[in-house]
Amino acid sequence: MESPMELGEKEWFACCGSVKFAQEMASAGPFSNYEEALSAARDIWFNKVDVNGWLEAFAAHPQIGDSPSKNHKSPTSAQWSKGEQSTALATATDSTLQELYEWNARYRQKFGFVFLIFAAGRSTPEILAEIKKRYNNRPIVEFELAAKEQMKITKLRLSKLFPANAETAKATPYTTDMGTKAGEDRVSIIGGHLTATTETPPNPPRSSTRTRPPITTHILDVARGSPAAGVEVRLEIWEDNQSRPLFGQEDTYGFELVGSSITDKDGRSGQLMNIVDALNPGVYRISFNTGKYNPEGFFPYVSIVFEVKESQKWEHFHVPLLLSPFSLSTYRGS
Repeated sequence: MESPMELGEKEWFACCGSVKFAQEMASAGPFSNYEEALSAARDIWFNKVDVNGWLEAFAAHPQIGDSPSKNHKSPTSAQWSKGEQSTALATATDSTLQELYEWNARYRQKFGFVFLIFAAGRSTPEILAEIKKRYNNRPIVEFELAAKEQMKITKLRLSKLFPANAETAKATPYTTDMGTKAGEDRVSIIGGHLTATTETPPNPPRSSTRTRPPITTHILDVARGSPAAGVEVRLEIWEDNQSRPLFGQEDTYGFELVGSSITDKDGRSGQLMNIVDALNPGVYRISFNTGKYNPEGFFPYVSIVFEVKESQKWEHFHVPLLLSPFSLSTYRGS
């Protein structure tokens, strides 16, 4: 028989970022093997950790596609998160990462917590498909699913603490892991309480078929060979929809502000307008505060004016700026 393994709250917290879970596991141990630890973990997670503990564990995870914070409470957990997302990051492109970032933001705004999924071995397209599907769930349904996904992640991390006898965790990573019948009942009870205080609109608005705003931009500093971060960006539309501005007549009074933002570390502007299915046709202007970004450069600011025709209102317009101190260029991307 194997000797029981003594593990402290620090190790259990790395498996599941809930203080209550870590305390209960440390108190229930030591465990002789992986199966004992997994059985205790299921019982504690579904029967003893409260709703606040669940939310605490959810919050310990970085968004899919993001690096864990340097100030993460558990360096071990942060390292494991990075490894679990390695397949997603290896299969991502700039456009899919941007789409994933936008869906993560929409998900958090709707449900109030980070999108949680057992990411090990899953590609970015797979994860994107899952977040889009789960976004349509009622909050209580999604809360239950997130708790189950957390248990899958905990199961995998337990296998790292008991590597000699945990091959089953790697062989069957996508099992439901609801644990005992008591655990199932408890999830239903929590659901009943949350549902009682949550009103569902009789006619919920139809979700947009787009996954990002119809107009986006980014800035690349070609002189430095890197994204231009911290640049103020404004998106405007020509006010008079019965006419179009002529050369020399694009005065400020003729344009109405749609939205503004500041470019992030990847040079992306963030959300300049709402996500809508049909873009209003018209003449748009994107302006960049390049003088503040590069005070020694030639351009105090840059404005790009372009037109969206009626036949193009369902299309996406990505209008990037390629900038150096003494030259610039742009194009219509996708």
